[in-house]
Amino acid sequence: MKFTDGYWQMRPGVTACHAVSVTDAVVTDDRVTLYAPVTRVTHRGDTLNSPLLTVECWSPAEGVIGVRVTHHAGKVPGRPEFALTGGVESSHAKVVREGSTIELVSGELSLRTDTAAPWQLDFNAGGQTLTSLGRRGAGFATDADDRHFMLAQLSLGVGESVYGLGERFTPFVKNGQTVDIWQADGGTNSEQAYKNVPFHLTSRGYGVFVNHPGLVSYEVGSETVGRVQFSVEDQSLEFFVIHGPGPREILARYTALTGRPALPPAWSFGLWLSTSFTTSYDEATVNRFVQGMADAEIPLSVFHFDCFWMREYQWSDFVWDPDVFPDPEGMLARLKERGLRVCVWINPYIAQKSALFAEGMAGGYLLRKPDGDVWQWDRWQPGMALVDFTNPAARDWYAGKLRVLLDQGVDCFKTDFGERVPVDVAWHDGSDPERMHNYYTQLYNETVFELLCQERGEGEAVVFARSATAGGQRLPVHWGGDCESTFEAMAESLRGGLSLGLSGFGFWSHDIGGFEGTPTPAVFKRWVQFGLLSSHSRLHGSKSYRVPWDYGDEAVAVTRSFTRLKHRLMPYLYRAALQARDFGTPVMRAMVLAFPDDPACHPLDRQYMLGDDLLVAPVFTEDGTVDYYVPEGTWTQVLTGERIQGPGWRRETHGFDTLPLLARPGAVIPFGAVDESPEYDWADGVTLRVYAPGDGDTEAVTTVPAPDGSGDTAVFTVRRTGTEVVVETGSELPWQVLLVGAAPTGDGVADPLGALHTCPAGTGRLTARWA
Repeated sequence: MKFTDGYWQMRPGVTACHAVSVTDAVVTDDRVTLYAPVTRVTHRGDTLNSPLLTVECWSPAEGVIGVRVTHHAGKVPGRPEFALTGGVESSHAKVVREGSTIELVSGELSLRTDTAAPWQLDFNAGGQTLTSLGRRGAGFATDADDRHFMLAQLSLGVGESVYGLGERFTPFVKNGQTVDIWQADGGTNSEQAYKNVPFHLTSRGYGVFVNHPGLVSYEVGSETVGRVQFSVEDQSLEFFVIHGPGPREILARYTALTGRPALPPAWSFGLWLSTSFTTSYDEATVNRFVQGMADAEIPLSVFHFDCFWMREYQWSDFVWDPDVFPDPEGMLARLKERGLRVCVWINPYIAQKSALFAEGMAGGYLLRKPDGDVWQWDRWQPGMALVDFTNPAARDWYAGKLRVLLDQGVDCFKTDFGERVPVDVAWHDGSDPERMHNYYTQLYNETVFELLCQERGEGEAVVFARSATAGGQRLPVHWGGDCESTFEAMAESLRGGLSLGLSGFGFWSHDIGGFEGTPTPAVFKRWVQFGLLSSHSRLHGSKSYRVPWDYGDEAVAVTRSFTRLKHRLMPYLYRAALQARDFGTPVMRAMVLAFPDDPACHPLDRQYMLGDDLLVAPVFTEDGTVDYYVPEGTWTQVLTGERIQGPGWRRETHGFDTLPLLARPGAVIPFGAVDESPEYDWADGVTLRVYAPGDGDTEAVTTVPAPDGSGDTAVFTVRRTGTEVVVETGSELPWQVLLVGAAPTGDGVADPLGALHTCPAGTGRLTARWA
């Protein structure tokens, strides 16, 4: 929200007050409270008839400093609040006071102020100032309607780029944008977002989390061009400055504070196929799709039933349409016999025609207006109401309806919607409607995810969610929402996913082929490549099917090839998934996250790193032309073995069987032996692909995780000295080593990509030469 009219004037009806100095400071061993007048105090009379800001500074965790700026402290704290996993105090923080200078130190991060100087809070690390709350940096404003806003402005350095703020489809670098953290069902081609997160990080080595679940309005170099401003309609504003120094460390500290992702089950990484939305389908259609995939030798892991598995006008009543699915239990059992998991679409809205409406109204489970009536409208479903998840009894009631589906054989849920939440309502627990608007999705998805944990076990729980806010990363997986079936929409989807990854979310998917409209065969095939090189992969559309044969024989071949490639990559992908669980590092990583010291990577949003070692550049053109950037070193095209020297830009033209998929210099990537399923013993027969060695001697440790995430089933140490490669392991299973780009020597045999060495079970050491 903009308060100024240019630099010198305020907008009509707006008045603003900002901290100008520190008049008093209360210091303890690990906390500082500053009292900041908003006018210059030269004598006692200046202390009258003027506001005084209270600015509290503390550290909830090492490398994190919290700041709370308060005008009137008498306001009752609002609900809900983000559930922070870090503490409110930190014994490792310390305060150093020398004369008029006060410094709060937490790890390598410090906050420094001089109480004898004009107002200034500097956040320092590594011998430099990361950002500052300077002149006009902290204060409040009121508008013509007497609304009261707290605001802060953090300085931006020259060339500093800002990222994050949730899954946003606007330009990847947020500088110059106005961003409102407000859930909306706006598709992927608008400034609105399904997943709004009041957290951003910058290329200068820090991130900022605004601890407010309601509307947070950002001006990212868009009102005062050298500052990031954030404001809330409240009497207090709390935020945390999070030091890196790199973006991975920032995300690790941020997710330690707000929660790390659960680990999705291995089967969820396989290919999902949907009925699509408004298309006609019944069990015969489902069987035709499933058998068609089998006939095409395209492995399928999950079948998804979208909205019309229930009767029209009755969403959600969680009852299978008896005219279309007269034997749901039998149908689900038959799908299970084919090795499939089953997902069904749900939402938190209850249509008036549904029998659950009267039941929910009688039980007090539906959201009400201040006058006590149930809140309703006719959008989406006629007369629909919302489940009030602030009521524990309503959560139990809703979960109980889903439990019936789990008992029938359903494995997971697509938790759609949760964005269009009204503010003219009265929540069961007294939550503030404005704060609850964004937070509703958290309670909704928690209810479903916790049920799955109870019924299926923590390692088996997964949802396919559209909306989220800070902390939502704990409940994977999320997908990008309603996109068009065009190359432009494919690119905006990737842009949104990379932005979400820089907001703490580890797992992300999208509708392969696009949702609205019908993709051309070229769009479908290119989107298949991209989708199967994403953390999770789902074929889904709106009014048209997404079965590959509808887009030609070549689309079938592309889908088969990349599905099987993803299955072979499972030991590698699951290791990346464990990094998301343990450190908050997303599986799909913006180039700036992987290469923060390469300025050329900072704005890139049409390519990404998949895990540590694979660079993916999807093709967004009809003729197969793609421009992409290669960081420093000798990279290798995974699909062809071609070596590519970086740094530099490349323009290539690819057929539908390839795209730029490059292995990092010196990478050792485990490829599983099975391509028919994501679920198998990844260590049994694993092939270590050893890519072009870097300069000098190297040593790399490559692990093959257990499919349940409980540990490693095999560990390989790969040492290179000159042209000699030595691989050692304690694994008792058979394994192979493929020296990509090398000629066979010794017991190596020729492979289309290099020299292949096979090690029988019990082999603990292999010595080969790179020729």
